[in-house]
Amino acid sequence: MSASQPDSKPRRFPLQLDQVSAGKSVGARTAPPVGRELLRPQAHFQQAEQDRLRQTIPQGVGLDSVHMRRRMVDRLMGDGIDHPYVLDAFAKVPRHLFVDTALVNQAYEDTSLPIGLDQTISKPSVVAAMMQLLCVRPGLLLVGSLQVNRPLGTCLEIGTGCGYQAALLGYLARRVVSIERLRDLHDKARGNLATLRQHLPESPVVQLVYGDGMIGHVPSAPYDTIIAAAGGATLPQAWIDQLAPGGRLVAPMEDGRGGQVLTILDRLADGSLQHNRAGAVRFVPLKSGTT
Repeated sequence: MSASQPDSKPRRFPLQLDQVSAGKSVGARTAPPVGRELLRPQAHFQQAEQDRLRQTIPQGVGLDSVHMRRRMVDRLMGDGIDHPYVLDAFAKVPRHLFVDTALVNQAYEDTSLPIGLDQTISKPSVVAAMMQLLCVRPGLLLVGSLQVNRPLGTCLEIGTGCGYQAALLGYLARRVVSIERLRDLHDKARGNLATLRQHLPESPVVQLVYGDGMIGHVPSAPYDTIIAAAGGATLPQAWIDQLAPGGRLVAPMEDGRGGQVLTILDRLADGSLQHNRAGAVRFVPLKSGTT
């Protein structure tokens, strides 16, 4: 075979320009030959980027977290929660920021989740029900329109936990004081709320206190509302003493049969107390002291 004769075998590499373009001519588009695909090296880079994003952004927690919160709010409405401020707070606060990384896929389910030290973050439906009870306290009639936008007034939370409920309360109260007896949880809540402010700079600031929740927090008393995330045999006298006239306390209490019942205590305008109950619940036991 001489050098001037054409090669009888088809050339595979390097490809001619017409082979790379698969029949594309200047100014015209033609379909590639059957069985041959255009070379698209950029597709591999795009796929790699999509894979990277799937690994770094937990599914259901990234860009679609607003949608997930909306679904949670819809469920709460189906459960009878209808106070607009309560629903708005749940729509704003990203619950997944307050649960452990391994549990983020369950963050917007109506379930309690462990947060360490044998403690849990309460079910959204229970938290919402307790907050709604605080928002409709009879004592609001005493202040007229002064607390229309912040119906909880000055609020005391017993049991900060991971800080999620404190963040919700911040949207409903003029001031929130939250007490936690477990140092590690107190520190975790502080970190979680700091992360929340990075995502939502306008989120309300709450006062976190490391101390014995059973004795309340006298420096900021009296409180228009008190909410507890742990239940004992009785309501501590310190809570009752720190409840303002027109104020309401909502907390679980032992029912004497091995269970717990949600208890509502109102301090009426004349200083007298009125007790009511609002159904069975399950919370961690109330304990004194710090650790």
